[in-house]
Amino acid sequence: MSGGGFIRLPGGSVVVALSLPRPPHGARSGLYDCGCRVRVLVHAVNRQRALTRLRNLGLRSVYLRGNTEPPTPDEVTAVLHHPDGLVWREAPEDDTESWHPIRALLRPQPARPAAAEPAGGNERPAA
Repeated sequence: MSGGGFIRLPGGSVVVALSLPRPPHGARSGLYDCGCRVRVLVHAVNRQRALTRLRNLGLRSVYLRGNTEPPTPDEVTAVLHHPDGLVWREAPEDDTESWHPIRALLRPQPARPAAAEPAGGNERPAA
């Protein structure tokens, strides 16, 4: 169960904060199977739209039950100053870690090629 909460801003929009398990990273998923949690902040028109934004990114089982851990004023400032309005950080209690865009959390890791150098050597590719 995820801990989280929300706060309504004077303009009518909301900031939703959720503590979620860190999603797997494809080939590197073994490194993150430690049960790590991330704090995700979403700025949206309403709570339902905020949860829909997260579900559309692939975080399917995201629910907000209650308001036990609402966002702090620093968290609200962080999400309002980000162009996407959607940020995360791995250690919520560590104030020295910066907030990251959601693309950095959900980005698939590129597969490493087997050979570091192409087979053709110094040949130029055909145009």
